[in-house]
Amino acid sequence: MNISQFNAGDRIVGQFLLADAKKGVKESGAVYWSMVLQDNSGTMEAKKWDYSPEDEKAIVKGNVIQLDGDVLRYRNALQMKVHSVELIDQDKVDWSRFLSCAPMSVELMKDKLDLCLSKIADHDIAALTKALVKDFLDDFLIYPAAVRNHHDYLGGLLFHSLTMADMAVNVCRVYPMLNRDLVLAGVLIHDLGKTIELSGTKATSFTLEGKLLGHISIGHAELRRKAREMGYFAIDEIPEERRLEHPDLLKKKEVATLLEHIVLSHHSKPEFGSPVMPATREALAVAMIDDLDAKMAILDKAYKGLEPGGITAKLFNMDDRYFYKATFVEEGKTPGLTLAELEEDLK
Repeated sequence: MNISQFNAGDRIVGQFLLADAKKGVKESGAVYWSMVLQDNSGTMEAKKWDYSPEDEKAIVKGNVIQLDGDVLRYRNALQMKVHSVELIDQDKVDWSRFLSCAPMSVELMKDKLDLCLSKIADHDIAALTKALVKDFLDDFLIYPAAVRNHHDYLGGLLFHSLTMADMAVNVCRVYPMLNRDLVLAGVLIHDLGKTIELSGTKATSFTLEGKLLGHISIGHAELRRKAREMGYFAIDEIPEERRLEHPDLLKKKEVATLLEHIVLSHHSKPEFGSPVMPATREALAVAMIDDLDAKMAILDKAYKGLEPGGITAKLFNMDDRYFYKATFVEEGKTPGLTLAELEEDLK
């Protein structure tokens, strides 16, 4: 039985990845363990109330442990009350049992990425976007998009970007005044900084750069590095009075700057991490698409295991709101557009 199948009252004996593990202190002063258990079906909060020094080696973020516990319902969510834990041989762990994956194969996601890149018509936008994606491709294919919030699974970063691309091509059809090349490039590169912000695929955490800089600043720096490397700011070396003689170089700088602006503004507001607010139509479109996809993914997690007619726990990343799961609305089964549908949209 995996986490997605647990019900209140179940007694569980099994192996789980510790996606997080911290000590807490009760009002009485007693120490307890607070954990997040993970398998390839999802995650669950867990508590071990009787602290033991022997647990120190086993209860470490990133370890796979054997545990015995009871599933209970707390504040409208399932939680595990852990009775005992044991560290297993980490060299013999089958990681496929504990790491959840994007609902689309890596091969298909790579094909969709290649298709999107091939359909960026403007040469300067396409060249810079392709070069930047190439630099981070290996990690882009497998990294999660977050530690815990949205798309926090293997391949989640690329899946999030491609879902945004699905939306972007349709938004640009409805609003033809948008430059589709800029919007499409923006959704594909907006989160590339997460490949440096996050530690990797197992028990993902924030790197030092992630904690101190954040993926927006990192992504902007990498985009600026690549643009300079490719000569997109060569116009700066030409005396100002002669720059109008080089419209091709002026355009390259504007392209790089517009893409930088999309990266910097894709969280919309300073309080959400963006140093600037969207100031072009394309940047606004990317920020809104990003916000929508992230929130839909957050709700997907919250609705997992929730019966129709049920209400979620308060979601802190959704303004501490509850959400209701309708009884008569059938959920869609296909994640995003197929390759053929996307190709048709990109014509």
